[in-house]
Amino acid sequence: MTKAIPRISLRRNRRTGSRRNRRISSRKRLSELVIGVIYVQATFNNTIVTVTDGGGQVLSCLSSGIFGFKARRKATPFAAQTVTQNALRTARDQGLKQAIVRIKGAGPGRDGALRAIHYDRRIKLKSIEDVTPLPHNGCRPPKKRRV
Repeated sequence: MTKAIPRISLRRNRRTGSRRNRRISSRKRLSELVIGVIYVQATFNNTIVTVTDGGGQVLSCLSSGIFGFKARRKATPFAAQTVTQNALRTARDQGLKQAIVRIKGAGPGRDGALRAIHYDRRIKLKSIEDVTPLPHNGCRPPKKRRV
């Protein structure tokens, strides 16, 4: 018994969900963005800055490890300032004019990132919010030790 050889169609793939048929375009917008949101996550080990437009689409997302900062230097205010400046430059090139700042975490990069946002005069700040999660009563402590 021999297997039948499947026919190969020479026609192009006409499915609508096909990756080949879709036009892949960049997200770079040439129009003016009305307002965006700058998220700064400052942990004790790293600082992550994300810039989004009003609809939540990410315009720029950078962390301090991308710029060559390693180990302890990733959490420094200077690293956070460098990351924030580069993230804002990318967002400005895409048309961001006004922004809301949301800062989370208590790391050392928190102040450096806020300083970089404040010094950038081309982006107007609407508000600065602290969205650090605070426990109302925390986790249950371990039971007392019996000796």
